[in-house]
Amino acid sequence: MEIKSLNSHPLDSKADLLAITVYGDPSKDALVKAVDEALDGRLSAQISAESFKAKLGQSCVVYPGDAYGASAIAFIGGGAKRGDEANTRNIGAYAYKVARRLKAKTLALVLPTTTTKNTDIDGQMVAEGVVLGSYKFSKYQTKDGAGDQPVETVEIHSDRTVGKKKKKGAASKTLKGAIERGAVIGAATCHARDMVNEPAEFLNPAQVATIARGIAKKHKSVSVKVLNEKDCEKLGMGMFLGVGRGSDRESFLIHMTYKPAKKAKKVQTFIGKGVTFDSGGYSLKPSASMVEMKIDMAGCAAVVSSMDAIATLGSPNEVHIITACCENLVSGNAYLLGDVLVAMDGTTVEITNTDAEGRLTLGDAITYAQEKTSPDELFDFATLTGACMVALGGFTAGVFSNNEALAKSWLKSSDTTGEDMWRMPLNTKLKSQLNSSIADMKNSGERWGGAITAGLFLEHFVKDTAWVHVDLAGPAYVKAEKGSTMRGGTGFAVATIVEHATKK
Repeated sequence: MEIKSLNSHPLDSKADLLAITVYGDPSKDALVKAVDEALDGRLSAQISAESFKAKLGQSCVVYPGDAYGASAIAFIGGGAKRGDEANTRNIGAYAYKVARRLKAKTLALVLPTTTTKNTDIDGQMVAEGVVLGSYKFSKYQTKDGAGDQPVETVEIHSDRTVGKKKKKGAASKTLKGAIERGAVIGAATCHARDMVNEPAEFLNPAQVATIARGIAKKHKSVSVKVLNEKDCEKLGMGMFLGVGRGSDRESFLIHMTYKPAKKAKKVQTFIGKGVTFDSGGYSLKPSASMVEMKIDMAGCAAVVSSMDAIATLGSPNEVHIITACCENLVSGNAYLLGDVLVAMDGTTVEITNTDAEGRLTLGDAITYAQEKTSPDELFDFATLTGACMVALGGFTAGVFSNNEALAKSWLKSSDTTGEDMWRMPLNTKLKSQLNSSIADMKNSGERWGGAITAGLFLEHFVKDTAWVHVDLAGPAYVKAEKGSTMRGGTGFAVATIVEHATKK
């Protein structure tokens, strides 16, 4: 799908479908008035008949005949008021879905005017939305998609004036770049979605390594190192290897590195939880909870997929992506309740819950990251705790940090991308829950404050490095389609990782 930006008047477009966003009362919108006048009141009559109130995601399609060049015009509801970044992204997705439903090959989309008051950001968000709206995971559905007509070309028009029309031409260079950026981020997010949606039979630790090698092959600025179990054993990664011990498939630690052409401003390391299937181990999950546990590598998918976008867009920083990939299964070799595992940094950990495995793999990955990359900024992303979902619901990620400046910078990046994140406390009063009578610490605490004690466990391995932990258990996967988010893996955090890593 080609996405291009134009500053020609959208009503001159000869696309199969022209999409125009409407906020609030449709009768007060200048473009609605202009089209209605050209159609001798037919649009207003249709708006009334269909009770089109411009609610977010609503659409009203009119066929203008010879009045305009476009075969059809769709008015897309943007909500009662002009929205933010997430709203704009959703509008792009809604427009694409209408185009696909109408089997349009070309879509002309009028750039929404939003609360950002920044045309470039609006352009980026709507381009992301178009790409995300086109996403569909139907690889294993033999009959699905028969006759499905994907949109081939999308024109994003920046001129919304009524009356005097601008001459046809390209949009500003900055808007063009922003739209291209949005398309790149959208593609990386879709890649992460694919990784999460793939069955664990296919998307196993070895396959993640293959994907990482494929991304590195695309970019001269990216290299990859894959450590097998023997390599990890030499490094003393007893927690990570302990989790993967129950599987017949080998565990791998994958380390990708991006180096800018000029001297790096700083070193950023992004770690993703890579448990490609989580049965819970001997703390076995019930079937209803286990059926979706292929998604337990959503953090891995986010960081690995982000590297493709980071390398494409460029970053002033040296960027490292690390993921310790394994399966948490039950077998005669699996780690047991009551076992004591020795971490890479020498910490001994008593296992009181084999289903609290993600923090074990992350703990060794964090130690590895500090020893091998010496980061100025360290991040980890994980579907870590159901407790975070209890606290924040299914659409918001919890953000924990030991550094105020880094936390604020990260949350500013998430505000820019419209990904919903909320700062959570690292309350040290709960740290005693991790005390062990036979080892340095336990791997899980009590039920209350579970997301916090998981963060406190990770902080033990972070030491003094500036660090942010993102618990994305809620927004990593959704069961219903909404706006730019399709059912299944969401690719959550890709946009914010790329935004933060590519800041100039």
